[in-house]
Amino acid sequence: MLIITNMDYVKPDTKSPKIALCQVKVSADKDKNLAKAEEMISGSAVKGADIIVLPEMFNCPYNNRFFKSYAESYPGKTTLLLAGLAKKYSVCIIGGSIPEIDNGNIFNSCFSFDHNGLLLGRHRKIHLFDVDIKDGISFKESETITSGKDITIIPTGFFNAGIQICYDMRFPELTRKMVRQGAEIIIVPAAFNMTTGPAHWHLISRSRALDNQVYFIAVSPARDESADSVYTAYGHSLIADPWGRIIAQAGTDEEIVTAEIDMGLIYKTRQELPLLKHLRNDLY
Repeated sequence: MLIITNMDYVKPDTKSPKIALCQVKVSADKDKNLAKAEEMISGSAVKGADIIVLPEMFNCPYNNRFFKSYAESYPGKTTLLLAGLAKKYSVCIIGGSIPEIDNGNIFNSCFSFDHNGLLLGRHRKIHLFDVDIKDGISFKESETITSGKDITIIPTGFFNAGIQICYDMRFPELTRKMVRQGAEIIIVPAAFNMTTGPAHWHLISRSRALDNQVYFIAVSPARDESADSVYTAYGHSLIADPWGRIIAQAGTDEEIVTAEIDMGLIYKTRQELPLLKHLRNDLY
């Protein structure tokens, strides 16, 4: 049985880090995508961000026909850039996701780096987006991508972050397991589309935050309906707090959104409404 430990998580006087969400507009030009990511990371650092988060597939259009040609092994061009920027600006970077190739398999992978540019962890998307919604989106990520097999929790220096990628956030069992294993904040590089985004983006983010009494951070690419892709991102990168409130949110265009994370609010919420202490592990 999984045991929830350290239920209060943090002391109320724990430092409140500043998070920057980089809602990057992704094009079919990889070099331009990397240059834009560098620009937004630099801008986030100027704004005083401690932790900077990029969106899903920020260096590559979200389209099966691009994944193989854009894929990199680790270390590669994109991850070396992120590691160098993390060290240059002394920030933690949650590197969105990129197509990663390893032993002939392509993964949808998030690489995270600490303020010294050292790798904190790699999350490979566990749940692949294979859907066919009538009068909506039809996409089969498994045509190109191989699913990951590991749960990823990394120490950012401020809190333990559970890393998910997009479709992973739809599975409440994953978030709950991360919280039971010590994740204090959930960070999700994602790219919901114009069918699923309006219907579920805000609902899922707020629900995962509320049910697990954590901050839930979801970062999308900017919307670009003229892009050379079958897939248009919804945008609206956001942060939901442990009470289920959205405390910061982007629109649909390219922008940087920053917010301070009040770690004491996790403690306060869990003291006042001790949901996780009241779990009936003897029944479910």
